Amino acid sequence: MKKVFRLEELDCAHCAQKMEDGIRKLDGVINVQVNFLSQKLTLEAADERFDEILKDAKKIIKKIEPDCTLIEK
Repeated sequence: MKKVFRLEELDCAHCAQKMEDGIRKLDGVINVQVNFLSQKLTLEAADERFDEILKDAKKIIKKIEPDCTLIEK
């Protein structure tokens, strides 16, 4: 499954890269891209574990940049 999410309050391109690197290490992640300019996260992960991976990705985002929020549509 592949989904695109909006990120609010992503203030730093370096932090975006750190988020991408951290999420990429999660088991089941096929591909991830955090785009600082468009403030978007594209996540492609195993269908059966997508919700669990998304939850872990949110934790990584908050750990790196506490003010940043992932918006689910």
